Amino acid sequence: MNNSMERHLNILEFTLASLLRRKAKNLSLLAMYLLVVFMLASLLFFVTALKREAAIILNDAPDMIVQRLMAGRQDLVPVDYVAGIAQIKGVTAVRPRLWGYYYDALNGANFTIMAGDDSAAGSGKTAIGSGVAKTRNLMVGDLLPLIGYDKSPVMLEIGTIFPSASDLIAADLIVISPDDFHHLFNFPAGQATDLAVTVRNPKELATVAAKIVSRFPDSRPILKSEIQRTYQSIFDWRGGMMLLVLASSLLSFIIFAWDKATGLSAEERKEIGILKSIGWETSDVLLLKFWEGIVISLTAFLLGTVLAYGHVFFLSAPLFAQALKGWSVLYPHFRLVPVVDVYQLAVLFFLTVVPYTTATIIPCWRAATIDPDAAMRY
Repeated sequence: MNNSMERHLNILEFTLASLLRRKAKNLSLLAMYLLVVFMLASLLFFVTALKREAAIILNDAPDMIVQRLMAGRQDLVPVDYVAGIAQIKGVTAVRPRLWGYYYDALNGANFTIMAGDDSAAGSGKTAIGSGVAKTRNLMVGDLLPLIGYDKSPVMLEIGTIFPSASDLIAADLIVISPDDFHHLFNFPAGQATDLAVTVRNPKELATVAAKIVSRFPDSRPILKSEIQRTYQSIFDWRGGMMLLVLASSLLSFIIFAWDKATGLSAEERKEIGILKSIGWETSDVLLLKFWEGIVISLTAFLLGTVLAYGHVFFLSAPLFAQALKGWSVLYPHFRLVPVVDVYQLAVLFFLTVVPYTTATIIPCWRAATIDPDAAMRY
């Protein structure tokens, strides 16, 4: 056991010395290797973290959202629907929601306007997201001027600014009272944007949705699970698009790494011949090249993964954040909570480390099996 460990340590020491003798070649290979691992790991970390954030946020979403369709498009829902839906067995609460979008001509951004309870935002008062506050340079106590649909000014006093920690969902949010909402949008009385439905037993959601459609044929129930799947699919799709963009770089690296791994130089063949002539066995030579592949690939994998972790969770992935989070004039800035999918990281390890390490052994086995004199004269 001790002899075997000592043999491996001696070969590893010789491997490090051999790698340092060819610094230019190995550093160029390591740099490309590290860059590919860094980009792939960053993409992996970022998509996984975004999907987790979306799942956490959507946990507080209503069990079901009921919309009304007119000519295949979403239309306002009569508040009269509330009483009919509330009578369905299993429904515990139905709440009409008032929300919409307001285009701010000053900076070209779209704000999300939502009517809250009178206790949250009284008439003439508002609570805004930090993104809105920064864009308009506003503070608590300032007035937020908006222009209603009838071109009349709506002046709202800022009572609360949501903290930056909530930017993912509240950066562009403006919460106002129902009266101010009706005034701002000239919103018709007795109508709602949609209905939020709470169901006692989550297993009965599909049954309740079917009963709602049966009672109100122009309605469209949307389950929370459907919203969650949609967000997961969106991030998977965007991650796949980014992967396609990186595919050319990945292919270039594979060709480069394969060429470097399989094409032994004359100096390397001569080195193998010398080692064979001084008593090294074929297994020792193969172990030497195995350790060379492990040192380069494992170093690139570990450094690339650590740099990707810092890039995503400390710097918020500036290289491709907009491509994955989406684009907006009023862009939310937030720091993702670190989350690592061990299975996906293991897949990345086997896709990057194992192929290269294996590729280094094949040409060395061929060189190690020929006559030492022939290898040194090559």
